[in-house]
Amino acid sequence: ADMFANEEGGPEPDWVITEREQFSDFRDLNKDGKMDKDEIQHWILPQDYDHALAEARHLVHESDVDKDQKLTKEEILDNWNMFVGSQATNYGEDLTRNHDEL
Repeated sequence: ADMFANEEGGPEPDWVITEREQFSDFRDLNKDGKMDKDEIQHWILPQDYDHALAEARHLVHESDVDKDQKLTKEEILDNWNMFVGSQATNYGEDLTRNHDEL
């Protein structure tokens, strides 16, 4: 009710419909209408999702100005705030260490 109070006879917003579909199609794996511990674990930590790879792809996608799939020192420095706030760089800590590849 904090996000959406369903008034009698009123239509549901599109985002509510989408969330219901996501729940029934992907979250409620055993189709019992609620999420148990295993379903919550699968949702938060899916086995087939590589968080580090996804974050690295995100950083390259957002920072690679010339779209050559390689980051130059200038591209990284121009987007330093994205790297400092990234889990992939341990929130900036890894950027302060010496790296041969940089």
